Amino acid sequence: MPHIEIDAKLPGILGLLAFRAETAGPLNALVEALLRGPSPLSAAEREIIAAHVSRLNQCAFCFKSHAAAAGALLEVGVGIIEQISNETLQSTCSPKLAALIRIATEVQRSGKAVSVDAVAAARAAGATDVDVHDTVLIAAAFCMFNRYVDGLATWAPAGDEAYLEMGELLATRGYGAAASPQAPTDAG
Repeated sequence: MPHIEIDAKLPGILGLLAFRAETAGPLNALVEALLRGPSPLSAAEREIIAAHVSRLNQCAFCFKSHAAAAGALLEVGVGIIEQISNETLQSTCSPKLAALIRIATEVQRSGKAVSVDAVAAARAAGATDVDVHDTVLIAAAFCMFNRYVDGLATWAPAGDEAYLEMGELLATRGYGAAASPQAPTDAG
């Protein structure tokens, strides 16, 4: 049960965005800039980084909704949720993305945990300074988003399939769609 009175039909951050329009706008603008704004990283790669950090933070709603968005962008569906869960995605993605995921993992532990070796490995795999910057910023922001969602004890749909619609919406409309949150059709 959430720690504050939010719309019980809206899971995760959706209920929190509906609760405070004053903070919803800036938060939506931030996530839109991070995950859909100009970047040498594809939208799918940025969603994967967000999902990976959310999984490490054990934030089920953010993990599954961003993994589903990556799955929709890559046209692979929710199967990507299992790949990120089992850490098998790194073996199938590009060496550059695998190296950036390592950096995101270090950011999730602590900003000071980001190692010279991890950054050098990312550069050796073809990452630019902008790739490294965007990865660190996405990872740091998702630590905040995850703590916001879980710190107020929001709920998350149970099954992976419940995230298909959310992932498709995020993939096609971006984060402006989150400004008018809707409950998923299957609250699983």
